[in-house]
Amino acid sequence: MNLDDIVAMHKLDPSNILAEIDDLPDQVERAWTQVQKLPLPAFSGLTNIVISAMGTPGNAADLLACYAAEHSSLPVIVHHDYGLPAFANGAGTLLIASDHSGNSEETLDSFHQASLRGCTIMVISTGGRLAEKASVAGHPVWRFSHGGQPRTALGFSFMYLLAVFTRLNLLPPQDENVSGAIAAMKTQQENIRAAVAAVNNPAKRYAGQMVGRWVTIFGSGLLAAVARRWKSQINELAKAPANTEFLPDANHNSLAGIINPSDEVLVPHTLTLFLCTAFDHPRNSLRANITRQVFMIEGLNTDFYLAQGSSSLAQMWTTIHFGDYMAYYLAIAYGIDPEPVDAIDSLKSTLSAHP
Repeated sequence: MNLDDIVAMHKLDPSNILAEIDDLPDQVERAWTQVQKLPLPAFSGLTNIVISAMGTPGNAADLLACYAAEHSSLPVIVHHDYGLPAFANGAGTLLIASDHSGNSEETLDSFHQASLRGCTIMVISTGGRLAEKASVAGHPVWRFSHGGQPRTALGFSFMYLLAVFTRLNLLPPQDENVSGAIAAMKTQQENIRAAVAAVNNPAKRYAGQMVGRWVTIFGSGLLAAVARRWKSQINELAKAPANTEFLPDANHNSLAGIINPSDEVLVPHTLTLFLCTAFDHPRNSLRANITRQVFMIEGLNTDFYLAQGSSSLAQMWTTIHFGDYMAYYLAIAYGIDPEPVDAIDSLKSTLSAHP
């Protein structure tokens, strides 16, 4: 489909997911402003933090953990599963249960286990059973309002977590970094909006490369969790396959797996993208360049994205925003509505029938 046909684009997108993507910089700003007004107890004696979250809130937690890694004096574990790790026990563990709807069974189970173990608990959600249970038990609940798909609320999920960490003094003040990230997103946005023709729109051009291809996204350090966001947006918006690899670990295994099958039909239908930032470890930058060269020598299609912005937070969020536009344009290129996720909804229905 012609990605410059805006009328056809809107017909394919009746729920207007595009407006949500356009709004992301403003959502980040709203979330950061709103969360400053929410009360937070003076937690003391904490020894570790566990963030229980799935899907988009889980991705936000991974992003936060990547961003906080160089500053936080407490270990931060992101838990994408039922239950809790064995060490999460007692008031020294802060369990942050983050869930968009408040009804995800995995996060509810983690909350239940944390309650039994006497952990310190707080909840981030729009409501649901999670917020209700936490309120009844007297745990702090940070609510936000968002009526769309969870994947369009990443700004809320991340900024609320960022505020927890700054107010616990695990991160330095972030107001300047947040405002810089918003400004960088809006500057980049002028070149990747739907109204910008594909010839001048890099997000449309990247999407065009992905049509008919299985995409692998490499990331490291700050952009490792962003690579996961790109992958999940390709899955959910375009209903297309994608996977992620993380450097340097991929050089110890995945690099060897590019020889077979030597299929002239299969190989052209792959694309490997490398997400790069000025804040990458120098050795990971070198590894990304060498890995890409090896892939190209083997005849594999590759490309790279260089993050924009002057701070690490800005480069993280401009890359997220670029990936959201790119995945949206890929959905349009495939002629598919980017909003519904029928396979996920079907799985949840099947699971609910087996309590």
